Amino acid sequence: MKLQKVLSALVAAFMVALLIVVASATSSAQEPKQNDGEDQTNLDTQLYLIVATNQSVAEEKLPTSLDPVLKQLRATLPFKNYRLAATLLNRVKNEGRLDLSWIGAPLISAQSEVSPLTPSFSSFKIRVVKLAKNSAGETVVQMAGFNFGARFPIQTMSIAAANAVLVINYENTGLQTDISIREGEPVIVGTLNVGPSGDAIILVVSAKRTSR
Repeated sequence: MKLQKVLSALVAAFMVALLIVVASATSSAQEPKQNDGEDQTNLDTQLYLIVATNQSVAEEKLPTSLDPVLKQLRATLPFKNYRLAATLLNRVKNEGRLDLSWIGAPLISAQSEVSPLTPSFSSFKIRVVKLAKNSAGETVVQMAGFNFGARFPIQTMSIAAANAVLVINYENTGLQTDISIREGEPVIVGTLNVGPSGDAIILVVSAKRTSR
């Protein structure tokens, strides 16, 4: 009889413990998962489109942040003048992607008289932007699948019935690469020769963590 009471007490204790475990599991399943460990870091990226030319055009002042880049360009490329055609500022999450397209004025200075009805079409994409460490332990920004492309109008002349007719043709240019850059430091990514005048589009990019 005494053994039966002990067994009954053990069974009751086991059932109580089982109910507590089930209730705890149900409560945990109903609670929303927390994302405390998710990386919320954002980066501000800047893409500068610089047009280099040997034509006689007015010298333009570039932003002071591009002084080291301009010094490098003057030392390595034989162009007389440089002007800033566009600046694109975008925010992207760490390990996120960036994809944008836009329509703007003709990029090439030789096309300054092209009608506004014949703009340039451009696109800028990065498959993955993320913070990393290089072999020296410095913070770098990796840009996998960096891609810039543009379609710009080129003027040509067609002679028809003794009359000169202005013809506009669109030409494609672009660059695709994988790069790593120091955080906050503008870097020349590439140079694209465009147009019959020998002008060039120079791609400069920088990226840094945002403070807000």
